[in-house]
Amino acid sequence: MRLRRLHKLAIAITCLLMYTMYRVTNDDNDGNQDGGVAGGANAGADHSLNVAKPVQPVKPNKGQSEEHPRVKKQDAVVIGVNHNVKEVKQSGPEVLPANPVKVRTNRTGEAERIRQAILDVNSKEEVRNLARFPTRSNASVVILVMVHKRLEYLRYLINSLRQVRDIGDALLIFSHDYYSEEINALIRTVDFCQTMQIFYPYLLQIYEKEFPGEDPGDCPRDMKRDRAKEIKCNNWEHPDKYGHYREVRFVMTKHHWFWKLQHVFGGLSATKNHKGLVLLIEEDHYMTPDAYYMLQKMYELKGSKCSECDIFTLGTYEKSRRYKDRGNTVDVLQFYSSRHNMGMALDRSTWDRLQPCVKEFCNYDDYNWDWTLQHVSLTCLKPSLSVIVPKAPRIFHIGECGIHHKGKCNAAELVKQLDSVVASSSDYLFPESLTMTPLTRALYRKMPKPNGGWGDVRDHSLCMAYGQTDATKARS
Repeated sequence: MRLRRLHKLAIAITCLLMYTMYRVTNDDNDGNQDGGVAGGANAGADHSLNVAKPVQPVKPNKGQSEEHPRVKKQDAVVIGVNHNVKEVKQSGPEVLPANPVKVRTNRTGEAERIRQAILDVNSKEEVRNLARFPTRSNASVVILVMVHKRLEYLRYLINSLRQVRDIGDALLIFSHDYYSEEINALIRTVDFCQTMQIFYPYLLQIYEKEFPGEDPGDCPRDMKRDRAKEIKCNNWEHPDKYGHYREVRFVMTKHHWFWKLQHVFGGLSATKNHKGLVLLIEEDHYMTPDAYYMLQKMYELKGSKCSECDIFTLGTYEKSRRYKDRGNTVDVLQFYSSRHNMGMALDRSTWDRLQPCVKEFCNYDDYNWDWTLQHVSLTCLKPSLSVIVPKAPRIFHIGECGIHHKGKCNAAELVKQLDSVVASSSDYLFPESLTMTPLTRALYRKMPKPNGGWGDVRDHSLCMAYGQTDATKARS
């Protein structure tokens, strides 16, 4: 009996020792995992990819059954390191949403070739023609051209720029949202001023089947929200105010427009200290020979007669192209996007003034950058933006040809007409001084309804990310 008791006691002591050793071993392992010890194999695997988490859902307003009023449709088409997206708090210090793009390194074929090519261009920041134009004056203008893929129009624009007087003092930057060797070759022929190229890093040629491109798992534009919720497509909780889901070909223009300005004013070495004007033009614009001269004369008025002026616009949408008695006259008006968005220029002080309104710009449910800018002007800025605009235009839009014309129309014929108008008006170009029309009280304009198309919180987050870091220098 005594031996049996001793045997049971020995078994109990052995079990207790084994349990104690098991707890100590597992406590050590748990401590390594929780503490994130550098060099741990599991820890390294857990933290290497840092995949983005979804942004906190934003519930749409109820009762939004209004028909989508998209009256203007545009042709459109940062490789950034992912950061975990934190929930945006409603009170206390604001936490900016992180870049929602998932950077992948396993691309192959043409998409990878393009990705490497644009990374190379953006990282080098090469300024061409420095041997011929080694310096620029303090009054130099940075001309920022938004380029898609209309080679014919871009060729006409470059030819018109070649005829612009004093263009040798400019820095001409081509900002692309489409990669084309043919377009690159054309730009390399520009020899009349300093030039460089930058590429919007989220090209659809790279992100063809994933955000910010069109993910196969995204909700179709016209799908009803109840059905989208049922099938759980990616962005089912975030239609626009009219119940429609994002359309890539429309949202990318606003993305590119905002990115290029953040990059030029903040991240680009050649321009980060530029304090003069940045002129925004597009591939389907056409310049008069005195466009550069006129812009500088208009900017001089800011220092002498119009300190409150923020925007300097070279184009008008008036059908009249009369220069006699108008070639030296400018108006000072409240900025109105549909009239003052062609050939608009701004300086760093205006851009800095807009920075507190970035969230308002990025979250506003309108896929058009110009209508969004007007919303910001009227709701976020006090006073709102003011613009100087010439009575007679110094820039023309030739891209409408073939879209709004039903009869015979081609770009070559339109350019020929414009050249004829400019030649017959040569006596009224290059005015020695400018006359400002009397300042009048701004007409009350009812704020237009947003056009929608910008309800997806991923677009909001990506837009906000442009100003946080110079993402084009990041490497995936």
